[in-house]
Amino acid sequence: MTDLCLPECGVARFLTLLNGPWATLIVRELLHGSHRFNQLREALPGISPHTLTSRLRQFETYGIVTRTTYAEIPPRVEYQLTPLGEGLRDVLDAMATWADSVPVPEDTKLVRKLSDL
Repeated sequence: MTDLCLPECGVARFLTLLNGPWATLIVRELLHGSHRFNQLREALPGISPHTLTSRLRQFETYGIVTRTTYAEIPPRVEYQLTPLGEGLRDVLDAMATWADSVPVPEDTKLVRKLSDL
């Protein structure tokens, strides 16, 4: 059995913390600065409110995101990456660099899917 199969492995833990594509995309948006809930929903078409709430709560639990509530009417809540969350910038940059280096097949659905991004 390799280290990659162990739950204590860093890669496995990373995948658990950033479970699913929405988690990574939420972090990508928050790397641009703090966002309100609806700003995140607008930036991530197709994400359900339940999924966004769930991921943000998980990020709060692990210290990746802070949630700040302002005493205003109407109340304003903003989400921002912590220094730990900011550490994901290099990871996402590396992922993007790697993805850009992968040749795109000319006659596949992937071509259309990538062009939509």
